[in-house]
Amino acid sequence: MRIGLAADHGGFVLKESLAAALREKGHQITDFGAARLDIADDYPDYVIPLARAVARGELERGIALCSSGVGASIAANKVAGVRAALIHDDFSAAQGVEDDDLNVICLGSRVVDYQRALLLVTRFLAARFSGAERHLRRLAKIALLEREVPGA
Repeated sequence: MRIGLAADHGGFVLKESLAAALREKGHQITDFGAARLDIADDYPDYVIPLARAVARGELERGIALCSSGVGASIAANKVAGVRAALIHDDFSAAQGVEDDDLNVICLGSRVVDYQRALLLVTRFLAARFSGAERHLRRLAKIALLEREVPGA
């Protein structure tokens, strides 16, 4: 699978560990940074390019990390076509893909440790969108919202 990873300083160490593990499993990894640990960096600088690549279909899935996962989730969801969610539990890691076609998982490095993060990412990557009519209907409503002009 073609997977992108992005993290600021808060998620840097976890990103590096996950990237290595996913490469070992045979996934093609694109690293959007940070390339080095810098406590002055900003998560949008890495998460937005990742989200854009997912939205363009260059990547099948994305993994965005920061200290809590909240900022990464907010940033990724600003890109039309991205369905990102902050995930810290097993059920949501798979169900988010199956029902909501989740394409970017967001994790907080200060919330989940490496083992937990790897388990959540593994479930996220293994899950497939159901394509059920009710789920397609809901996603179409979200897609309409993405095309609205702000303030209109």
